[in-house]
Amino acid sequence: MSVDAKLVRDLRERTGAGMMDCKKALLESNGDLELAIEALRKSGIAKAEKKSVRDAKEGLIISYVHHGSKLGVLLDIGCETDFVAKTEGFQDLANSVAMQIAATNPMAVSKDDIPSEVVEKEREIYTDQAKSSGKPDDVVEKIVDGKVKKFVEENCLMDQSFIKDPDVKISQLIQEAIATLGENITINRFVRFALGEKN
Repeated sequence: MSVDAKLVRDLRERTGAGMMDCKKALLESNGDLELAIEALRKSGIAKAEKKSVRDAKEGLIISYVHHGSKLGVLLDIGCETDFVAKTEGFQDLANSVAMQIAATNPMAVSKDDIPSEVVEKEREIYTDQAKSSGKPDDVVEKIVDGKVKKFVEENCLMDQSFIKDPDVKISQLIQEAIATLGENITINRFVRFALGEKN
């Protein structure tokens, strides 16, 4: 079976994968574009781990303004090449992450970015709450640890459940994109603006 060059080009534009990888995926999927994208994603997950240490000095600044223009996000998302930054796959990912930030208002990209004093303050509050219930110290400790873990997950972008698919964490979404697009991808920083709120 021969593969239509236009189909290869379409797949390359959508995924950012190499020409030969696109051709192979289309051959294996009998020319089905969606199946080829899925095959590229699956084969790329293992490679994604190796790519995550590479520099991501290209990318985009994406702006997302929610309907009604009262909420907006600026997102700095990085990749390795200008070519991938222009692909539909990368831009879709960037828009999805910006929408996530608008919807969930995370404090930081990763848990390392949340100031330790903020986490400790939450721990104190949860400890006081649990102790006031009269539970034993070992039970209090488990309750507090669970609440702190949940607080961190809810306030770190990478640990949040994706609003479009709650079974997927944002970190997994990024890993899948790395696998599909073939380059390291990093969420560098973001700012969320809501009308009337002070940052």
